[in-house]
Amino acid sequence: MKILHVYKTYYPHSLGGIEQMIYQLCEGLMNYNVDCEVLTLSKNSSYKASINNHQVNYAKLNLEYASTGMSIPALGMFYKLARQCDIIQYHFPWPFADILHFFKFIKKPTILTYHSDIIKQKHLLKLYTPLMHIFLKSVDKIICTSPNYLESSEVLQKYKDKTEVIPIGIPKVNIDLNSNENFSRVNYWQNIIKKPFFLFIGVLRYYKGLHFLLEAVRNAPYYVVIAGNGPLEQELKNKANDLKLDNVLFAGEITEQDKNILLSLSYAFVFPSHIRTEAFGISLLEAAMHGKAMISCEIGAGMSYINQNNITGYIIPAQNSHALRNAMDNLYDNPNLTLEFAKNAKLRFNELFTKDEMCSKYVDVYKDLLDKIV
Repeated sequence: MKILHVYKTYYPHSLGGIEQMIYQLCEGLMNYNVDCEVLTLSKNSSYKASINNHQVNYAKLNLEYASTGMSIPALGMFYKLARQCDIIQYHFPWPFADILHFFKFIKKPTILTYHSDIIKQKHLLKLYTPLMHIFLKSVDKIICTSPNYLESSEVLQKYKDKTEVIPIGIPKVNIDLNSNENFSRVNYWQNIIKKPFFLFIGVLRYYKGLHFLLEAVRNAPYYVVIAGNGPLEQELKNKANDLKLDNVLFAGEITEQDKNILLSLSYAFVFPSHIRTEAFGISLLEAAMHGKAMISCEIGAGMSYINQNNITGYIIPAQNSHALRNAMDNLYDNPNLTLEFAKNAKLRFNELFTKDEMCSKYVDVYKDLLDKIV
């Protein structure tokens, strides 16, 4: 069985959550005798490369408008690749994929993984909506990444009859903080972070709610470590200086090793994304995998499926620094409760959010789709 994944960006040029999910599928599905290939865009040139065990086809980007990349070479590459695969899997949103889908009307089974509604481009959405619905009606199957998002998405409500929920999964990581490999990095972080700390990991974007986090931790008795870089990095550092925060560390972009070490060392995990552009929150999965209590906001998205209120942590109102501070204080003041949440988070991860669980469910969908066509 061969699957063609279609999305606007991919490794190594972009390292977001959707790219990570596609990567995990491509690598994990090999264990089920499923071969995956990716079609994506590149700002430099058209070329083909191998990433670990799967092939990636990069079409040169010709135009980008409102976060939508478009490519003339992609048309020909898609036509060739689509004819060679058994199933085409689109990752939504990427409006140019709609054009690819209808290009020469290639007759192949199609799956669309619906990662999020289009939130930011509200005015352009009005123009795109007719094409979007023609596209969504035409695909054979839609996959949503959480029941929460399925119920809160006005778009998906129109297609519930052909939509199935398959949560994103990630591979399990076991880390030994006392190993020779990790000793020096553990020592490094323990030397610069002297107090128990709450951890945030992610790209520093407008929808991550980090302004509210900075406001929440003024005069707090614990540290906050913000790991990651992004377009809001300097703005957030300026705000921290304005607030005279001496308990916030901007760690910048970190390696996989440092990420796992910080997750292991952290007291709890905080993820204050406040806009539905944050549709799932893979960083929460990583925190749950490491057995950490979590704090997240209720925005009708997948975070409230990963993090269960009063079971694995706290779910608070969005854009509310006071509620965020109360939740952090309550975890800090109640270590036994925090430990209970942490144990529940790890159990929930192992039950629902592993890479193997995700891949197994996708294989079932692929087989069912091909059986119906036969």
